[in-house]
Amino acid sequence: MRLTRHTDYALRVLIHLAGNADRLCSISEIAALHAISQNHLMKVVNQIVHAGFVDSVRGRGGGIRLARAARDISIGAVVRACEPSLDIVDCADCRLMPGCGLTPVLGEAMAAFLAVLDTRTLADILPA
Repeated sequence: MRLTRHTDYALRVLIHLAGNADRLCSISEIAALHAISQNHLMKVVNQIVHAGFVDSVRGRGGGIRLARAARDISIGAVVRACEPSLDIVDCADCRLMPGCGLTPVLGEAMAAFLAVLDTRTLADILPA
């Protein structure tokens, strides 16, 4: 399983915000720290705001912060919210589909992957 860059950036933002819970952070600050395009990061932040992981404060002196405690944000929930599809392979046009035994095996592997991520929270992955 390989996560998209979008999900990677979302997790980086959340880790940064959890490590700076005492203040509002700016998208430009996070973009510069991780050498990420500010425009791209704005799209990522917009998605995690809409998913309820982050609050944004508009205006002068505004910024972003976690919407809830790091211990209440499941890594599995973040991955599900950010990944456009969790299908490992595209079986839609495959000629083997009717009799293929690979699809259930890959589905089981994905379920196991997500089950592990569901047991971890943002607090669990913060740097020591």
